[in-house]
Amino acid sequence: MTSTTTSQQELFRFLEDRFACAQACTECARACALRASLVDPDGTENQELVRRKGIMCAEVCDATCRVLSEQNQVDEAVIRDQLEWCRQVCLESAHVFDGHPGAEESAKACRDCARACGEFLATLR
Repeated sequence: MTSTTTSQQELFRFLEDRFACAQACTECARACALRASLVDPDGTENQELVRRKGIMCAEVCDATCRVLSEQNQVDEAVIRDQLEWCRQVCLESAHVFDGHPGAEESAKACRDCARACGEFLATLR
């Protein structure tokens, strides 16, 4: 009976981590899309970089959320690759946002998402 309880606890933990990661991806996608929309499209090169990173990060986070919500239809290796890609893009975006005044909330959402992806990745290994 203990092994059943342990496997149930592991399953609950897995589902909680998966949900937390999907939720962090959703928040990051929202924050990055908002940040990208606030940047002047005819602005400086740095503003253009912020806009492009914001759009890319929002798209990657959105795609990651979709992969995480497709129950058993996706291979675990695909999920791992998607999570690692999302984690990397979020960290790169946070770094770009750090140099842009007013983008602190977006940078934090990116770091939170990268952390959630890393934590969920750890449950898959």
